[in-house]
Amino acid sequence: MLPLFIAVTDAAHAAGDASIVEKFGIEWHYIVWQIASFLILFGVLYKFGIKPTIATMEARNQKIGDGLKHAAEMQAKLAASHSESATLIKAAQIEAAKLVDEARKAAKEFGDKQQADAITRAADTLAKTQQAIELEHKKMLDQARGEIARLVVKTTEQVLAKKLTDADRAAYNEAATKELAVR
Repeated sequence: MLPLFIAVTDAAHAAGDASIVEKFGIEWHYIVWQIASFLILFGVLYKFGIKPTIATMEARNQKIGDGLKHAAEMQAKLAASHSESATLIKAAQIEAAKLVDEARKAAKEFGDKQQADAITRAADTLAKTQQAIELEHKKMLDQARGEIARLVVKTTEQVLAKKLTDADRAAYNEAATKELAVR
């Protein structure tokens, strides 16, 4: 590139642009050295400054791209785990509803059984109470019969004591006792 630039400037100098070059005081050998210094400086900066910076930026872009891919994968995994947990929760709710229904049925059956047992016990108690009442009633009747017989015998004895003999009294007492015992 440098030879091309020199050739162009030489051609411009030969064409009569000497007035501008002379007017600004341009010296070609300084311009050539400045261009060469600039190219050397540009080469050094490119090799040690721009090229590593570009490599670092590409590495960062790669890391960012990998991070975005990883984030997308994690987002997909998160969505999958959300759907899986929703499925598990739904299954657990269904299972819990079944368990609650079973518990209600068991409680109802237990309550019905307890109620039937209570009714049976109450009926047994009522039957035993009625039997006890009947026995007590029979006892009272027997006691009353005995007491009535004793009173009848005593009353009859007092009424007839004046007119009957001891043998007649004993016969009447025996007959009254037998008659009352039969009833």
